[in-house]
Amino acid sequence: MAGFIVGLTGGVASGKSEVARCFEALGVTVVDADAAAREAVAVGSEGLGEVVAAFGPEVLAPDGSLDRPAMRRRVFADDAARAQLEAIVHPRVRALLRTACEAAPGPYAMAAIPLLAEAATASGSGVRTAYPWLHRVLVVDVPVEVQRSRLLARDGIDAALADRMIAAQATRAERLAIADDVLVNDGPLEQLPPHVAALDARYRALAAAAG
Repeated sequence: MAGFIVGLTGGVASGKSEVARCFEALGVTVVDADAAAREAVAVGSEGLGEVVAAFGPEVLAPDGSLDRPAMRRRVFADDAARAQLEAIVHPRVRALLRTACEAAPGPYAMAAIPLLAEAATASGSGVRTAYPWLHRVLVVDVPVEVQRSRLLARDGIDAALADRMIAAQATRAERLAIADDVLVNDGPLEQLPPHVAALDARYRALAAAAG
């Protein structure tokens, strides 16, 4: 049972997934918020039932699952609808993440939460209030120009769309403001493992000290 939990976050194209894979290679359980979000509204779940009650059966796909493109279109242009959806989904996601992390083997576990800074801003009370069970926050940091160049290469999009994707998230400064630890990932992938190994050693020592 992991008694120490680290939140992992970073902006789009910062390399969060690769960092997570490096931790997993060291035997660390990494629980993904996106997977928890899918589980929160899985077919037959209480969460999906609440979404249908709030938005109507038209948000369901023919197989009974949530029609995610339809739901995105519904909330994209309606702030009140987005807030209503988040009020249903986000508490369930946080509960699923916490349960999975606490049940993980090893001295510590990691919760990969791409929009951690955004959640803290939205709550108006910071990360420690939104996620009081996180003991540390690790931010994967890259300069905005590196994000842009990676998005252009990875997704084959134009610069205007890349800039909109970056602007839709928290700023680099907002992410760094919530960080206990920062991993600068502006170099080649082969530079990551030693940095991750050093952080892993730190987290194991902190977990041991925490009891």
